[in-house]
Amino acid sequence: MIKKHSKRHRAAAALIEPHKKYLFSDAVQLLKTMPGTKFDQTVTLSVRLGVDPKQSDQMVRGTSPLPYGSGKKVRVLVFATGAAATAALEAGAEYVGYEEMIKKCQDGFADFDVAIATPSAMAEVRKLGKVLGPRGLMPNPKTGTVSDDTAQAVREVKAGRVEFKLDKNANVAFPIGKISFPSEHLAANGTTVLEALIKARPATAKGAFVEAITLAATMLPGVKVDVLPFLNKHDK
Repeated sequence: MIKKHSKRHRAAAALIEPHKKYLFSDAVQLLKTMPGTKFDQTVTLSVRLGVDPKQSDQMVRGTSPLPYGSGKKVRVLVFATGAAATAALEAGAEYVGYEEMIKKCQDGFADFDVAIATPSAMAEVRKLGKVLGPRGLMPNPKTGTVSDDTAQAVREVKAGRVEFKLDKNANVAFPIGKISFPSEHLAANGTTVLEALIKARPATAKGAFVEAITLAATMLPGVKVDVLPFLNKHDK
């Protein structure tokens, strides 16, 4: 059965020039002129990469700050004791503790979006792998969520930060804000994450790293973005 798009979706699609690849700032502007919805849609970037996801040495993963935030309230849990726990609370973490928080998570507590831990706390926090791992909440040094500077880690995730990871089809997708954001804020967020993604290029990747970029919102069709401004020296 062929799924029929809504009248709004068809009207939005009619604004896109067929086969055209837009400059990123122009793509953002176009998205914001499309018919809106009653809720504040999330804007997402999808990138197809020139790597082989079956090869472990070509995995692409990392994090990037969002200069203008994500538009989402981020609830943070911090596994820490002493001064590190105090610093996390002062920085705005919703939940802070150590043994009691570990037990709470083991008992099914899940009312948070990001988990942070000090290196010393990880000895016990690792036991939560089967609980936090499947939800992508396990603290990890590579994503900045294992740190002695808990205040800085909390501030970073509160300010807005995205994690990206290659999927089995060699694609990476990440939110860059809400459709209500000013165009320049969405453009700055998107450009920052794309630059971080390019820096995460595996040394073993050959040829063009960024093959295609698409900008879309929750209920809107995708707009193809010109990849040329984002090609790095290895691609030229």
